[in-house]
Amino acid sequence: MSNSSHSVEILLAEPRGFCAGVDRAIEIVEKALAKFGQPIYVRHEIVHNTYVVDDLKARGAIFIEELDDVPPGATLVFSAHGVSQAIQREAERRGFRIFDATCPLVTKVHVEVAKLAKEGFEFVMIGHKGHPEVEGTMGQLESGIHLVEDVADVARIQPRQTERLAVVTQTTLSVDDAAEITAAVVARFPLIQKPKMQDICYATQNRQDAVKVMSPQVDIVIVVGSPTSSNSNRLRELAEKLGTVSYMVDHADELKAEWFAGRSRVGLTAGASAPEVLVKAVIDRIKALGAVSVRKMDGIEETVKFPLPKGLRLDA
Repeated sequence: MSNSSHSVEILLAEPRGFCAGVDRAIEIVEKALAKFGQPIYVRHEIVHNTYVVDDLKARGAIFIEELDDVPPGATLVFSAHGVSQAIQREAERRGFRIFDATCPLVTKVHVEVAKLAKEGFEFVMIGHKGHPEVEGTMGQLESGIHLVEDVADVARIQPRQTERLAVVTQTTLSVDDAAEITAAVVARFPLIQKPKMQDICYATQNRQDAVKVMSPQVDIVIVVGSPTSSNSNRLRELAEKLGTVSYMVDHADELKAEWFAGRSRVGLTAGASAPEVLVKAVIDRIKALGAVSVRKMDGIEETVKFPLPKGLRLDA
């Protein structure tokens, strides 16, 4: 690391790591395993983190993509990202015992889409093609949701009408990118209805805000998160946009000594699906490479907690 006489410091972003939706989703799988025994089937990775998924696999969770892979009478959990109406209906038709771990903030978007669709609205959805949350939200309707991934896409979409249009977004986007794309959508469709509260979740916003404060103060930013995690990727991109060298790692073993050569201040954060145990391991590894102190930044304290589904509550 730094060869100068002053010590190397790790600056720890606040908040970082698990959000309330992720906490709830993991707890749903754990409680289902405790109540009904293994195996518990989970459609898609419960949250986008390798460590979390491997840990739950070891305890008896089986992760599947297709409902054909779930035996009759099994217990099935939907991931935090949400599912389409078609998958919901098919799972119910097959008679599985279902627990929905969809993040309540994603469910809020689904409810809004269903409500406005009844009033004849079409939708512009800002999000990443192929992401399970986007597939789930777009799958709330048979048609009438037009996906845009960037400003260029806004010019291409062709809604059937423009009087009744509403915009929704994936909850884990870059706040700045979403604002830029939304501005392009509003410029093309001036009458479009925006959500009463923005769809991007509080945890995504808070973690991005913390990186904005942290980045100018450090020589390098390390983001703990899995490659599939949208919100973790956005944190790394944001730090880079702000001019700070940044890397994303799934676990401490991926850290490379040369990243830290000549750098005296290391910024560290974690995506909303990355557990604190991984952050601790990364801190230990950076200390082994020469860091001597860890300082926690001031930041928003998150107190949000979402209730569990009825059949899993201890009082049920």
